[in-house]
Amino acid sequence: MPGSGGGAGPGRASRRGVLLAAGAGALAAGCGSGPAPAPRGPGRVPADWRLGSAGPDDAVQGYADRVSVLPGERFGLYVSTTARTFRVSAFRVGWYDGAQATRVWASGPVAGGRQGRARLAVARRTVAAGWERSLEVAADGWPEGAYLLRLEADTGFCRYVPLVVRSAHAAGRTLLMHAAATWQAYNEWGGYSLYRGRDDTYEHRSLAVTFDRPYAASGAEKFLAYERAAVVLAERSGIPLAYTTGLDVHRDPAVLHGATTAVALGHDEYWTPQQRAHVTAARDAGTNLVFLGANTCYRRVRLEPGADGTAGRTVVCYKTAFHADPYLAEHPDMATTDFRTGPGADPESSLTGVMYEGFPVDAPYVVEAPDHWVFRGTGVRRGESFDHLVGVEYDRVMPQRPTPGPLEVVAHSPLTCKGRSSHADSAYYTTPGGAGVFATGTMRWVEALMAGTDLDGRDHGMDARTGRFVTRVTENVLTAFAEGPAGRGRPAPRDNTARLYGT
Repeated sequence: MPGSGGGAGPGRASRRGVLLAAGAGALAAGCGSGPAPAPRGPGRVPADWRLGSAGPDDAVQGYADRVSVLPGERFGLYVSTTARTFRVSAFRVGWYDGAQATRVWASGPVAGGRQGRARLAVARRTVAAGWERSLEVAADGWPEGAYLLRLEADTGFCRYVPLVVRSAHAAGRTLLMHAAATWQAYNEWGGYSLYRGRDDTYEHRSLAVTFDRPYAASGAEKFLAYERAAVVLAERSGIPLAYTTGLDVHRDPAVLHGATTAVALGHDEYWTPQQRAHVTAARDAGTNLVFLGANTCYRRVRLEPGADGTAGRTVVCYKTAFHADPYLAEHPDMATTDFRTGPGADPESSLTGVMYEGFPVDAPYVVEAPDHWVFRGTGVRRGESFDHLVGVEYDRVMPQRPTPGPLEVVAHSPLTCKGRSSHADSAYYTTPGGAGVFATGTMRWVEALMAGTDLDGRDHGMDARTGRFVTRVTENVLTAFAEGPAGRGRPAPRDNTARLYGT
């Protein structure tokens, strides 16, 4: 969000609070119902993956020393609990005939214990846990994918630790890019995030946040709200899939080589310039892109090592205080602020086709081009709408900004945000290299995949009809893009921005 980084004054709901709460309702009973069975092979244990009761903040919580691992690699878990013992179950998220996850591994009992309090590095108000390692886990036999590690205290309380078992290569596959930097940006564990700090004020926010701490609340709020349902749908579609994180794309672009598609999930706000450059190069080489949310690639960040020297464990974003960053002295074009803001301004629209404009909003999604192939099989008409699908943040086409063309606005949704009239846009464009790029323009898109189900989290009033519509459109895009460069096999965009915006 422009300006104060999403701040809200007294009496107003904060952007951070709304977004953090988005996944809180997606939990159901199913944890602590009994001892875990002995470990078995992948996909063979029918078990409820859901969380149940998290209990008090200190009941059980933990973090991993890796955001992602390759299959077979080892990682450490750092756990603090008031229970005498705890166990860990690793659930791989997927379709699994509607079960939506399966247990691939379970630990035996591990001795519990309360670990130390959060540590604050004052200079940039960075909170780290600094705990001792509780156990080491080998991802032997774990298929590539998105995982929820469920920490299960013997008191019956549970929390998650998210982990991606990443793909080394994605040639011929659709690559799902999980937004770990954004997960951490909003993480309030220890009282600090990139949005708030002491006294819950923007002024005292963190300027750098670390993965060396648990995630607050359930431990996986962002993944549950904005990513899980998209993973389930992609797996159900049967297209070849690969998995990574934005941090891994930053580090090594090889995973993108030959990918049919790269997908940014429902809330992927924080990118490094390197990640953006690598994704742009993949697009130019013919890899299709899908942006299943809004506010994508909005904040420019850099990665630094953690306290122990491990690379990529710290996310730095000074936002409006970028002028105070000592790094700028030798890197004047690397301000950790919004991509569209100088120095080094580079609006996100040159990649996504759309730009973030506002928060908060709640508006119907209105179809503009019902005959477009992304709407095949939905039966929609021009002007048909879907209540509450536009929110809580939205994007629109801004022709005065760098925007690829030809570009077709396929949904053009009138709205009012903070007293100003505007529109949210879903847009599609193609590149000379053949890639197709589709952006939904609303942050509720992935949440809508769960509308009308018992796993719908905060459905914002969206109904099952909206869920069916969003599901079909997402399936259309993913399956078409999985066939190869969409610009070569699908109708060309009909550029309608001049008609809609008078430019």
